Amino acid sequence: MTESLVSVIMAVRNGERFLRHAIDSILQQTYRPLEIVLIDGQSTDGTAAIARSYPEVRYIHQESLGVAKAYNLGVESSAGGLIAFLSHDDTWPPEKLSLQAGYLREHPEVDCVVARVKFFLEPGCSFPPSLRESILEGDHPLRIPETLLARRRVFGRVGLFDPEIPAAEDMDWFARAADLGVAIAVIDKVLLRKRIHDRNTSVQTDKNMQSMFELLRRSSSRKRKSESAQEPRPAVNPDAGKSSR
Repeated sequence: MTESLVSVIMAVRNGERFLRHAIDSILQQTYRPLEIVLIDGQSTDGTAAIARSYPEVRYIHQESLGVAKAYNLGVESSAGGLIAFLSHDDTWPPEKLSLQAGYLREHPEVDCVVARVKFFLEPGCSFPPSLRESILEGDHPLRIPETLLARRRVFGRVGLFDPEIPAAEDMDWFARAADLGVAIAVIDKVLLRKRIHDRNTSVQTDKNMQSMFELLRRSSSRKRKSESAQEPRPAVNPDAGKSSR
């Protein structure tokens, strides 16, 4: 493992439409060294051909489907001491990794750093009815994989992504990190441009709501167990139970 190496993990399935834009935004980063590990979830379009056309991309065919499993395979297959994620339909500005890696270098007590996001609607696409159009106004600080740069050791502490919570595996991971007191800093700058289009998997409202309820239930359970473990036990009287004579 190389401490300064950033491993950028991309989980892709049928992403030929925007994939080049995403990969190019990684290669345009001012930070080095970095590697790109692309996990292809059995795409049937031109995703594999596009990925393999880049000598800088390490292409891995995913046997078992699911975003969480793809992220986990990427983490396990990568070599960097720093881990980042980018969706095939999003892009980073060139300074994203440099700013975040620099922050972590200057703040060894911080485990992860996230940033602000600017959403934009892909030209020619209708706005999804499940979202509020106000999301396009301004920018927003978000704890999502695409804004994250994390030290590899964090995954040893928090664990990997949970495949049993589809569409909310990222929210579950950040909830577990928060419950464990993982130090997460925010860089007050837009370091992700997130595209809204007609095939976003993140706007599948019903599945998202079910997953949200499940991760909230799990978080509450973890907190109850933690509080129970911290409750002081009554002192034991060594003479209790002895009969007096």
